[in-house]
Amino acid sequence: MTYRVGVDAGGTFTDLLVVDEAGNRLVHKVSSTPEEPALALVNGLLESAALLGLPAEAFIGQLELIVHGTTVATNALLTRSGAAVGLLCTEGFRDVLAMRDGTREEPYNNRLPVPVPLVPRHLRLGVPGRIDYTGHELTALDIDAARRAIEELDDAGVEAVAVCLLHSHVRDDHERAVATLIGELMPDAYVSVSSAINPQVGYFDRLSTAVLNAYVAPIVTRYMTSLRTRLRDIGFDGVLLLMQSNGGVASPEQFAQRAALSLLSGPASGPTAGLAAIRPLGREDCITIDMGGTSFDAAIVRGGVPLVMNEGWIDRWRLALPMLDIHTVGAGGGSIASVASGLLRVGPRSAGADPGPACYGRGGTWATVTDADLVLGYLDPARFLGGRLGLDRDAAAEAIGRTVAEPLGLGVVEAGAGIYDLVNVSMAEGVRAVTVNRGLDPRDFPLVVAGGAGPVHAAAIAAEIGIPLLVIPRESSVFCAGGMLLADFKHDFVRSKKVCLQEVDPAVICTLWREMRAEGVATLAAEGVGPGETVVVPSLDLHYRGQWSELTVDLEGSVVDSFDVAEAERRFHALHDLLFGYSTEDMPIDIVNARLSVRGTHAGVTSSPAVAGGVDRPLEVTSRLAWSSQARRMVPHAIYDGDTLGVGHELDGPAIIELATTTIVVPEGFSAIVDEQLSFVVHRSDVASDAIAALRGAMQPA
Repeated sequence: MTYRVGVDAGGTFTDLLVVDEAGNRLVHKVSSTPEEPALALVNGLLESAALLGLPAEAFIGQLELIVHGTTVATNALLTRSGAAVGLLCTEGFRDVLAMRDGTREEPYNNRLPVPVPLVPRHLRLGVPGRIDYTGHELTALDIDAARRAIEELDDAGVEAVAVCLLHSHVRDDHERAVATLIGELMPDAYVSVSSAINPQVGYFDRLSTAVLNAYVAPIVTRYMTSLRTRLRDIGFDGVLLLMQSNGGVASPEQFAQRAALSLLSGPASGPTAGLAAIRPLGREDCITIDMGGTSFDAAIVRGGVPLVMNEGWIDRWRLALPMLDIHTVGAGGGSIASVASGLLRVGPRSAGADPGPACYGRGGTWATVTDADLVLGYLDPARFLGGRLGLDRDAAAEAIGRTVAEPLGLGVVEAGAGIYDLVNVSMAEGVRAVTVNRGLDPRDFPLVVAGGAGPVHAAAIAAEIGIPLLVIPRESSVFCAGGMLLADFKHDFVRSKKVCLQEVDPAVICTLWREMRAEGVATLAAEGVGPGETVVVPSLDLHYRGQWSELTVDLEGSVVDSFDVAEAERRFHALHDLLFGYSTEDMPIDIVNARLSVRGTHAGVTSSPAVAGGVDRPLEVTSRLAWSSQARRMVPHAIYDGDTLGVGHELDGPAIIELATTTIVVPEGFSAIVDEQLSFVVHRSDVASDAIAALRGAMQPA
């Protein structure tokens, strides 16, 4: 027997999904260890072995693959605990990092402070030498000055050096010369070269990306070293892969070269898992939401493909690398509720894993969302995490009473309901950010729900937005860990080329795509992926002449060898009309960048057999009081043991379904049915759905 494991290290819990070669699955969660993140992963593996009834040595010896998503880089950035970084830039441009791109993040906020640069000014050094925008060398690189600058950074004790010179996306020999010199004079330093990481137009974008990469890379590298050492110590000799922000996996070697791609490592697998969950309903579109202990992530899948953005902001710093279009809100089970100036606030501060919510009994004193869920009757204090972590309802009530109820003049239950309602509204806004803000109607998309806390709040979020259909996978609490086992290898490449689309020589663009394809195939080959398992997706960044920003238009893989200009033009007009409500067919269109995504496919995990079985199995149904958002009071809810609900089972709200690692709230006006993947399909009772009718028809007892 062999095993594969997906591991998602979050701020509160580290989630593991263990799958054997027969498709049987084990869900397990352990407390994260922020001081030594690798320890939680190893603890989870050893505890999983015990749950499988295997000696640790036997389980680890049969473990062939670990796919891991980590928040190490994200936490280093958010807490400003990254590496000491030096910057070598073109002489006269040392302050671009502080000046940024010249735009205002909040146009009407005159008091928004500028973030402190990740590289202090005395470590930002200019080097004489100049390339112009055409690639012509105006001034030769001053090697002696570069040497002196590197020695100055070495004396300052920097761990990493970012190199970003003007127009290096057109001609990179100056940057390569500086990088070679750093390797000679500072052999132990990490070198982040902008033209190697992100060879595209836009100086601040390349600069910020190179600095971000340098800032987190030493932290990620140390974590990788620690993780490999710990895994080797317990006998693991299988394959270790890391989740990237673009939704694909990569080897540790490739991961280290672009460490900034780990900044959204954890939630990046959510859309892949969401697509697998929604396909039994005959759908290729969905919204995925993931509510964990610290944050809430929302993303969208259209036409079977997760939406990708080629640039974004991470903690107010520009990251110009492809990443899944994920919107994150500071709302999770550990989000702290407080009252300021008579107003209730929830998040973004979180109680984290230690001490955690007050009900954990670990010394937490602040009221959190989990405390509210407990006093509202949604959670059974004896069944949380399968009974491994008993919850203290009295401690939760005391914390809510002291910090929220008393300041607002409310009872504890009413205050808890206020916390519940407010966090749901915040998360609903996160869903609107990935739909309405992109010209899409969220009511057209099923909601796929993940995270340990997500199913408690999902139906309320859906009701807030008007979404009639939700899918809650049985393994929703380790949703992203499961998605990691489904993810393919993926690498993205870019070449800047400013030219009019209607006037371009197609052969010029095809040449760029073929160069990137060759680079991608070589990268995948180093990871063990053969040419027959490679898929390429070319695209172009386009805009109407004079526009500030561009849209990325995906094209068919066949255009790499034969570019159809008219098809690219048609797709751009259609996308522009979808997003902005108009298109201008007689306006010239400019190409800004040519892109290519190279994916290496592999066999994903198989599904588990339907072990919780059929509609003829007797149910154990109890009852307890829980909050009704509709009645605005505590009302009886039917309580179901989720392990006894099999394929075809149906139930009506108000009800609560309890599983070992999550709880599903089905409110009044909603019903639930178990599909063939053992997922819980929750839907509004008054909305007719072809998908629900098809499910009922397919799952009638023989």
